[in-house]
Amino acid sequence: MNVVKRASTAAVWLGLHNYCSMNMWLWVSGEIVCYHNWAPGNGTTRENCSLENRKGAVQSGGDQRWISLPESHKLNFICSRN
Repeated sequence: MNVVKRASTAAVWLGLHNYCSMNMWLWVSGEIVCYHNWAPGNGTTRENCSLENRKGAVQSGGDQRWISLPESHKLNFICSRN
């Protein structure tokens, strides 16, 4: 989370993808999300994907909660190595 705090954008892509047809969030690796840190009003109800797909990001300020955003937003992103 220290890396996220130094981001030049208000949020950072986290690697979450919303599968609207199943109404669920998965990691880009295809794994089911077991841990949740959603900001109020984000990620816990059915997403409106009629105009654009939704992705999960983490806020770079405050308590760094997860938020749902349209995939066209230009944000920094986090990469990890296994």
